[in-house]
Amino acid sequence: MTTFKRTNSDDADFQQLVVLLDEELAIRDGDEHTFYNQFNKIQNIANVIVCYVDDKAIACGAFKKYDDAQVEIKRMFTLPEYRGKSIGHKVLKELELWAAELHYTTCVLETGKKQPEAIRLYEKAGYKIIENYGQYAGVENSVCMMKLIL
Repeated sequence: MTTFKRTNSDDADFQQLVVLLDEELAIRDGDEHTFYNQFNKIQNIANVIVCYVDDKAIACGAFKKYDDAQVEIKRMFTLPEYRGKSIGHKVLKELELWAAELHYTTCVLETGKKQPEAIRLYEKAGYKIIENYGQYAGVENSVCMMKLIL
């Protein structure tokens, strides 16, 4: 049975999944990992979703307030053996629902060109590529996306 838990960045299961995410990103990003890693700290994230299958934590995602109308989707990860089963899409939907409940109207996110699976996931979920924002402006490997949720 698949279940979703709303929690925060103090959650041990979330923290363990993020360790695995960072290990994978270090390989994919190579020399650029240090640059991206500075924007992916998980302290004080109030909105985290952890997905479980039969009480095993298999996926996660989070969002942070970006401005009064927008949240930024962060730390999306699914264990490799569970990929291709729409788990990431379901986690993303849970995050969007939660953000909408908190009266946010838009989700933004950044992913990397070296993560084509993530780009496809977000496009299938209705996200559109936008101009790179904030700290990602001018960063060649970054792909920024946005979706209206209200």
